[in-house]
Amino acid sequence: MSEILEGIIHTYSQFFNWDMWVNVLTDPVSWGYIGTLVILEGLLSADNALVLAVMVKHLPEKQRRKALFYGLLGAYLFRFIAIGLGLFLIKLWWVKVLGAAYLAWLSIKYFLDKRKNTGEEEGELEGINQSGLLIRLFGTFWGTVISVEFMDVAFSVDSVLAAFGVSDQVWVLLLGGMLGVLMMRGVAGVFLKLILKIPELETAAYILILLIATKMFASVWGFHLDHIYFFLIILITFAVTFAVHYNNKKKASVNKEEHMQQ
Repeated sequence: MSEILEGIIHTYSQFFNWDMWVNVLTDPVSWGYIGTLVILEGLLSADNALVLAVMVKHLPEKQRRKALFYGLLGAYLFRFIAIGLGLFLIKLWWVKVLGAAYLAWLSIKYFLDKRKNTGEEEGELEGINQSGLLIRLFGTFWGTVISVEFMDVAFSVDSVLAAFGVSDQVWVLLLGGMLGVLMMRGVAGVFLKLILKIPELETAAYILILLIATKMFASVWGFHLDHIYFFLIILITFAVTFAVHYNNKKKASVNKEEHMQQ
């Protein structure tokens, strides 16, 4: 137990290590990792931000902002704690296996759900159950805040595990995690519009999650993918995504012209 506490304290002590800051912020590789986490977070958080917006839509406008702000603080706190604990736990092989399995399941579930919903019209997202237990116990506002906190934690678990699959450097994880939360609340609208314009980007994000899960699982047996090859795979994934989008757009245009001629 003392070893665990010492490891956690050592992790958080690096938060105040100026030399660590300098090394990370001047290392292009670290910024590459951070950029990867931010882009991945942005793509995945677009739908998450939509869910959170729907959860607070029953509140007056001022209370909506407060509920989302409190949820934002909770998300930052949870990620800070999760990264500190995770840096110690991720050294255990079985934690890596479980984390990789969860990320793989998350990706596979996305593709299974997508295949199942193909051709089906998606309904409008429902808001929070205003007669639910949390609302009854804590009232409309605080019950909503707690619900948002739980949802933020659920979203953060996916992001933190994905971050550990990308890198185990404490500052990369902290910066990527903190920026990731900001992306979910501040820039998620931009990514949502981008996904609506290029829907294939959402699929690319889950392909990357599957690759990260494979990378994490392989590390259990001592296989570590060099960062150059990892970034190359990311670039290829997005290049193929845009190529597929262009091809799909071209096919849709041809089909539209043929339909008009008939």
